[in-house]
Amino acid sequence: MADVLPAHAPRRRRPVPESLREYGRGIAGGLLFSLPLLYTMEVWWAGFTSHPASVLGYLVATYVLLLGYNRYGGFRRDVYWSDVFTDSLEELGLGLIVSTAVLVLIGRITRGTSLQEAVGMVVVEAGTVAIGVSVGSAQFGGQHREEDPEEDQRRLESAEHVPAQLVIAFCGAILFAANVAPTEEIVMIAVETPPGHLLGLAVLSMLLGGLILFQSDFTKAHRFTRRRLRRDVLAGTVITYAMALLCSALVLWFFGRFAGNGLGVCVAQVVVLGLASTLGASAGRLLIQS
Repeated sequence: MADVLPAHAPRRRRPVPESLREYGRGIAGGLLFSLPLLYTMEVWWAGFTSHPASVLGYLVATYVLLLGYNRYGGFRRDVYWSDVFTDSLEELGLGLIVSTAVLVLIGRITRGTSLQEAVGMVVVEAGTVAIGVSVGSAQFGGQHREEDPEEDQRRLESAEHVPAQLVIAFCGAILFAANVAPTEEIVMIAVETPPGHLLGLAVLSMLLGGLILFQSDFTKAHRFTRRRLRRDVLAGTVITYAMALLCSALVLWFFGRFAGNGLGVCVAQVVVLGLASTLGASAGRLLIQS
């Protein structure tokens, strides 16, 4: 992109108090979005049973997602790529530290825990923690609360920037879906829900996504959904739901929810989780940008 500043530009040095405040916001955001996962037994078991290659892949995928959010979150086009890489690495590291500390304090990691089990649990938990850290660092600060007409205009002009919107929607969907996907209830609901109800659930998910994005009038949401033509509303709703289903499938696959289940049950799980993912991809997308 032409407006991206050189990656080799010098990184601005922040005063220590400012850095500590930002880390504090990050930790608050990380715990806010991930605390249910840190207390969920199914997530601990996912860490126990995941193959080391899967754990490494999850770690890399989390870092890539952080890169996307830090690059496109709030459409901050004046940031250096070197800052994006560094901030993402710091957030991932903070997610690992917070996850380790909480798991040790609640007795999930003890002296009797093997290194592979401990690393698996920490990495699996750290994914959502790190995303929460990134969102918290960006959104809980007070330095950008005042109205800035120039910034609002830049964001308005960026409202149709498809890669940015997809990245933000993906982050929102992951944050919501990851808190539900590891539980046994998703499989139970998928098995017991008849096809007609699943279809109704899919329709409800799309309706909610469209209403939230284009009709809810969230605070300053018009900056990100300024086009209200019928075809744009329909396309935005369908793309958001498709993104939510993709996130649902990826999260369910990682947590092993497809193993041993037939195609019908797997599809049903994706549709069931799709409701939460759609809320994340629509409401979460607006909330973490506003």
